[in-house]
Amino acid sequence: MPLILPGNVASATAATGFNVDNSCRFNGDDDSYMHKTLGTPTSTKICTISWWMKQHALMGGGDGPIFSAKTDTNNRHVVYWDNSGGLMKIWGKTGGSVNFTLSTTQVFKDPSAWQHHVIAIDTNQSTDTNRVKWYMNGTQITSFSETTYPGEDALLEFSKDSSVAYVAAYATSGGVDVFGGANFLAEFVFIDGQQLTPTSFGEFDEDSPTIWKPKDVSELTFGNNGFYLDFEDSANLGNDANGGTDLTEVNLAAADQATDTPTNNFCVMNPLDNYNNAATFSEGNCKLVTASSPYYYNTGTFGLSNGKWYYECKVASSAPSDYNLIGIAGDTAEGSELGGTGTYGYGYHGNDGKYITDVITGGGAAYAYGDTYSTSTIGVYIDLDNDKLYFAKDGAIQNSGTGISIGTSPPHGVFYPAGGEQSTSGSATLEFNFGGCSAFDVASGNTDGTYGNFEYSPNDDGGSSFDGAAKNFLAICTKNLAEYG
Repeated sequence: MPLILPGNVASATAATGFNVDNSCRFNGDDDSYMHKTLGTPTSTKICTISWWMKQHALMGGGDGPIFSAKTDTNNRHVVYWDNSGGLMKIWGKTGGSVNFTLSTTQVFKDPSAWQHHVIAIDTNQSTDTNRVKWYMNGTQITSFSETTYPGEDALLEFSKDSSVAYVAAYATSGGVDVFGGANFLAEFVFIDGQQLTPTSFGEFDEDSPTIWKPKDVSELTFGNNGFYLDFEDSANLGNDANGGTDLTEVNLAAADQATDTPTNNFCVMNPLDNYNNAATFSEGNCKLVTASSPYYYNTGTFGLSNGKWYYECKVASSAPSDYNLIGIAGDTAEGSELGGTGTYGYGYHGNDGKYITDVITGGGAAYAYGDTYSTSTIGVYIDLDNDKLYFAKDGAIQNSGTGISIGTSPPHGVFYPAGGEQSTSGSATLEFNFGGCSAFDVASGNTDGTYGNFEYSPNDDGGSSFDGAAKNFLAICTKNLAEYG
C-alpha cells in the first residue's frame, strides 16, 4: 500500500487566519534554481533560514539542495537533503577545511506532506550546540549522526559580502549543481543578523498542539542581505517581497508557480508506491516515465473514501500498442493494485477503450466502455457518494455518460488515483494534473469553482452528463477534503 510517513498534512486543513497562496516547483531535470550576490551584511556570524518544503523525487533521484552560498571554492556552506538516506544536512568549509557538518538521524521521505524547517545560527555563542539550532515543524531537532559545529566567531558564507546565495542549488567547487533532486518550496525567508525561533514563522494550531502552521512573516526585520520569497508573482518568481534586490531565476517559468502550499496541500503521484518496477519521477511528482517492463503503475498520495473528485492525466507518449491504463486503485492487504484484487481497482485501457478490473493478477475482465486513446488527456471523475466512475477523453465524457459501478469498497475503505501501462516492452510518459501544479501546460484554466487549474472542467455546469444527472467534482486537495471528504 502507499507508504505515507508522518509529516505535516494536518497543517493544510487546520483553521488559519493566514493562507499561503503559492509555492514554486524546482524541478531537478530542468536544473532550475535562483541566485543572488550579497552585499554588506548586517552580520557575518548570525542568521536564520526558514522554508516550507514538499519533497519530489525519492528513491534514486539526486540530492535536494535547499540553500547554499559561497565566495569561492574553499569557502562555501550548503543545506540539503540527502536522497540516498533521506537525511537533512548542513555541510561547509572555510579556508579549504570542512568546519561545519550536521546530519540528522531523522529520515525525511514523505512526498505527501509539507514540512517546515528553521535553521538559526549564531557563532558568537560560547556553547557549540547553541551556535546552530535546527527546528522541524516547530520542534527542535537534537539528534544528529554527524556533529561538527562551527567554531566560536566563525564567519558564515550565507551572509558574507560578495558571497553568492543559491536557492534550490548546491554551491560546488566547480560552480553550481542541482543534483537532480527537487522540491516545492514556499515562504522562503533568509534573516541576516538575527537568530530567531520557529515562532517567528509559524505557530501551533489552537485546537491541536501537534499541528504546525505558517503565519505572516512580512513584518519581520530581514537585515541587509535578508530576503523573502512568497512566489506570488508568476512573471517574477524571484521577487523579494521584502523589497530588496530580486533573485535571478534560472530555468524557471510561470508554470512553475503552484497553488500546492502548506495551507492547501494537493495530491501528487507517490514515488514510494510502485507496482513491479519504479518509474522516473519529475515535475513535482506529477510526471512519470514508466520502466521498460510489463505491468507498471503508480498511485497518488491521497486516499479517497467519499465525495466527488476529479483529476487529469495527459498521455504525452504512449506505451507500445497503446497499453496505457488510467483510473483508481483500491487499498488492500496485499497493496494497492490498479485493476485491484477482485473488484478493488478500475482502469480505462488505451488500446481498446475498455475498462479493466483485476489486470495485475490476470484474472480480471475487460468491458466495453469508450474510445481508444494513445496521446490524449484523460479526465477521471470519481463519485464515491454513488459508487460510480466516469472517464473523459479530451473533454468528451465517454460511454454516453453511463458510469462504471465501482462496487464493493476495498478492505481499507479508500481508493487512490492511479496510472500506468501494461506493455511487455517500452514505456509510457504520463503527465498528471491534480490542480495544484500540472505536469503539462494548461491552456484553459478551469477550476472546481474554488480550487484547481485544469484543462477541462470538473463541473457539469447544470447539464446531465453523468447518468442523466448534473454532478460537480472537486480537486483533490486538503481544503476540499476538510470540507467535503
